[in-house]
Amino acid sequence: MGSFISDESVRKIIEINSELLGTMAGGAADCQYWERYLGMLCRLYHLRNGHKVSVAAASKILANILYQYRGYGLSVGTMIAGWDRNGPSLYLLDGEGLRIKGDVFSVGSGSTFAYGVLDSHYRKDLTVEEAVDLGVRAIYHATHRDAGSGGVCRVYHIHERGWTKIHEGLDVNALHWKYAEEKGFVGDGNEAKVPVV
Repeated sequence: MGSFISDESVRKIIEINSELLGTMAGGAADCQYWERYLGMLCRLYHLRNGHKVSVAAASKILANILYQYRGYGLSVGTMIAGWDRNGPSLYLLDGEGLRIKGDVFSVGSGSTFAYGVLDSHYRKDLTVEEAVDLGVRAIYHATHRDAGSGGVCRVYHIHERGWTKIHEGLDVNALHWKYAEEKGFVGDGNEAKVPVV
């Protein structure tokens, strides 16, 4: 039995609350269930304490849950991202309960292709526009080279007021031809004659 990809347009970004986002790689059911469960726990925290949970605490809650189920075969690779009273935060989590804080991560089967773009072009002083373009290019390279990474590109901007959806679902095929044209390739079969600079 091999891999089966039922939908290339699945939402790989889960809106946990107005300040937290989660990404999903691995088994869609595992990721969606546990991140939505995290959303419920974050809402309960807010109701009980009168303020929203921090990004660090939310990621720790999910890591603790995943750790309790280690060895059960959960297929979860996720990033929890958001902005709280401590500023912006990004955490990488896996199905065994691993939790790492960092500035740049890529998760999933296409992540090696995305890391190639991110490692080459990421800087701490990117403008929002440059960061969005870098994110689109990284996602494009992951989705173009890896069938399991989907066929659309969704981009969010996380800021001190929460998050904003920038791109709802750019078609990766359209991005492919846009980037090919930027390189001078037009798809007419004569690409070998065009000098690459």
